[in-house]
Amino acid sequence: MGSQCCFGGLKLASSSILTPLPRTLTLALLLLHRHRPSRRPPLPLTVRALSSPAIQTAPSMFPDEKVVKPQWKASIDFKWIRDNKVAMAANIENRNSSANLELVLELYEKVLTVQKEVEQLRAERNVVANKMKGKLEPAERQKLIEEGKNLKDRLVSVEEDLLKLTDKLQQEAQRIPNMSHPDVPVGGEDCFVLRKMVGSPRVYHFPIKDHLQLGKDLDLMDFDTAAEVSGSKFYYLKNAAVLLEMALVNWTISQLMRRGFTPLTTPEIVRSSIVEKCGFQPRGENTQVYSIEGSDQCLIGTAEIPVGGIHMDSILAETSLPLKYVALSHCFRTEAGAAGTATRGLYRVHQFTKVEMFILCRPEESESYHEELIGIEEDLFSSLGFHFKTLDMASGDLGAPAYRKFDVEAWMPGLGRFGEISSASNCTDYQSRRLGIRYRPEAMSTNPKKGKGNLPPPEFVHALNATACAVPRMIVCLLENYQEEDGSVVIPEPLRPFMGGLEVIRPKSR
Repeated sequence: MGSQCCFGGLKLASSSILTPLPRTLTLALLLLHRHRPSRRPPLPLTVRALSSPAIQTAPSMFPDEKVVKPQWKASIDFKWIRDNKVAMAANIENRNSSANLELVLELYEKVLTVQKEVEQLRAERNVVANKMKGKLEPAERQKLIEEGKNLKDRLVSVEEDLLKLTDKLQQEAQRIPNMSHPDVPVGGEDCFVLRKMVGSPRVYHFPIKDHLQLGKDLDLMDFDTAAEVSGSKFYYLKNAAVLLEMALVNWTISQLMRRGFTPLTTPEIVRSSIVEKCGFQPRGENTQVYSIEGSDQCLIGTAEIPVGGIHMDSILAETSLPLKYVALSHCFRTEAGAAGTATRGLYRVHQFTKVEMFILCRPEESESYHEELIGIEEDLFSSLGFHFKTLDMASGDLGAPAYRKFDVEAWMPGLGRFGEISSASNCTDYQSRRLGIRYRPEAMSTNPKKGKGNLPPPEFVHALNATACAVPRMIVCLLENYQEEDGSVVIPEPLRPFMGGLEVIRPKSR
């Protein structure tokens, strides 16, 4: 069963950063992807260095305009965008994206035109240079010198225009979101399709409490003091809640290691460019990212960002794939605009501990690994006895990098509703084209592709991520679902070995 499809807006939270920043031209992030990328490399748009220092002897296409050059360039296949304009426009509309496809295509055509002009001027300059190698009359040589100087000056000006055009093209094209899986339902956040329902709500024969009341009665958390020390939506965990966080982390990582995932802890401050390459807007108007004033650094909102940076600008051996990581980090999110009873307590906070899964694989395998990731999440939550549902999220609820996203929502009896505890996203080559992560397919035994050393050309990997354990929301589920009439909370059996054998959290004797 699934909810009735509708078309709605993409959820955006209001902007909030750690400290005020000057308004700058921000690189919006969004790069194109297609479901089965071709084996051909994207159309190159690299521009050679200027022939000489800029001499403005010809009118510029951008008079009196300053263009901020991107610090990095995504490997965008503009020809594919142009050839698939209709599908691209529909995808942008379905995802409620602000990307300007017409402007991207207009800039692309201008780039092609100016590239041809640059090539023509270089060819003419070379012809003049070759003529000057022979014996010439002084008057003829002087004429060629003047012609060469004019060509050089014109070339400098046109090359500058080409640089500015390619920068503008990159900035606009990076706003384009990933393509969507054909089965993604079209519409807003309520247009999801139900994939699976697991378990049923527990029946209570006593008045139930929410996790805030349980945390107060069992002396497990302190929001009031944290608000004085750090601000709203921060918290202290205390006593058995500390053990519970560590138990959740250690149990989850041990489960993932058995499935072949390599454990990591990550940096929690990264460069803004890495955040951008992963598809987030560290200094956008609706960012959830804390940016550090006076630097190019940000606090991470998910371990997917620093893990994605591990293999940046590298070519992996095909035999090394898939690469599977399970990463532990603290995460920081502004959660601007989030207020009300639905987000109270630990449900929506500014800082939290999270265990994240991350996979790099061959393109043809990403859909199967997406199913593996959601299967792992379902196994973990089933082991803890949660009542939950798995959702195939609609187009308007997909983040820019996601080709398809599955969410898991668990029943939280104290809050009286289902709440999201996990998601699993297939980002295909959206992030790898920005991060520069490729792999070299093994050479075929027959009819090998041409290339350096007869090796096939490298291809972009596909990247996937999924939340294995977002600690605060897991604690919400555990406290509210395992509460007893006497005010105690039972620890699920899988976690007990990681709690020093503690089976029940009981109220302290007065």
